[in-house]
Amino acid sequence: MGGAVNAYITGLDPSGRIVFVQPNGQFFYPYADASYTAPREVFANIAIPLNTVRGGTTRIVLPNYISASRVWFAQGNLKFYSVWAGNGPGSVQPSFANPRDPSAGINWGFVELTNNAGGLYANLSYVDFVGLSLGMSMQGGNGQTRVVRGIPPGGVSGICSLLAEQQSRDGQPWSSLCQSGSNGPLRVVAPFPYQASGNGAFGNYWTDYVNQVWSRYTQNTLTIDTQSGAGKVACRVNNNVLTCAGDNRGYAKPTAGDIFGCNSGPFAIQGSDNGVHRAVVPRLCAAFNRGTLLYDGGNIQPNLPADRYYKTRPNNRYSGIVHQKEPDKKGYAFSYDDVNPTGGVDQSGTLADGNPQLLSIFVGGT
Repeated sequence: MGGAVNAYITGLDPSGRIVFVQPNGQFFYPYADASYTAPREVFANIAIPLNTVRGGTTRIVLPNYISASRVWFAQGNLKFYSVWAGNGPGSVQPSFANPRDPSAGINWGFVELTNNAGGLYANLSYVDFVGLSLGMSMQGGNGQTRVVRGIPPGGVSGICSLLAEQQSRDGQPWSSLCQSGSNGPLRVVAPFPYQASGNGAFGNYWTDYVNQVWSRYTQNTLTIDTQSGAGKVACRVNNNVLTCAGDNRGYAKPTAGDIFGCNSGPFAIQGSDNGVHRAVVPRLCAAFNRGTLLYDGGNIQPNLPADRYYKTRPNNRYSGIVHQKEPDKKGYAFSYDDVNPTGGVDQSGTLADGNPQLLSIFVGGT
């Protein structure tokens, strides 16, 4: 990959304090006090320059456990800020959705990870956007290495082309998800954050489908396999609300934003929700995104194999196209992409190991 590429590692230390990992492998703690009422840029040495020679490596050893971490990669310099969060320093990170963000014109992406006493958990996340081409592998304690290949170089352009074709078919603003820089397509934003700007996009995209689902499961039973002690629970629509056996509350018809984001309306999880509700929400929202609720066999969720996802319209075309462009079809493309039938393919691309030896992240493709 040509040009300077920097890595940044952010997260929380074992006590919950915000940290950066510096090039020397030590934690840096950004400062903020009550006078930091507006974000102030972090000027410390937090950029880790990468060896950009083809096949070159840059090695970092984490100084301690780190959680809620992102390993950022950028063709250029990203800007991070600290701000007073009421009881300690808070962090303002680069925004993919804000065109006025100082890092908006830079090609960047990240891998999410947590490393604690239970092991190492890492995933390529395209839940919010697709940007810089990244892949990863993990060598586990048993000596085996597993790989998630990620979106290859040129993937953003390919996704934008397919989204344009989709827009020409259904008239929805799929092409607007693509952001361009001085050298062409820069990143693809997922529908939910794109909608968050209040542009009204995709407002009626799911309406007919939701009505059909509600009609079918007024007369028929939808079975949710909780894949937990609750087993399979029966759900039916009654008085326009989907209710499930053992669930502490029901589900109203979701809107487009509810489906794309999986965290609002009927899919918002409350602190008082029981285990059945917490199991139904991800499985129901995944079924909407993948368009599987009206299939033969779709009356049980999750049930159908991955090759049946995204085959009917409507579905989350962003997620479907992202998976289409992934060589191994793995990498989170919506919030609950880790939902899969027992024994089925895990499309989330999560790598985890209780005794990890090495996590390798590839910039520019595997």
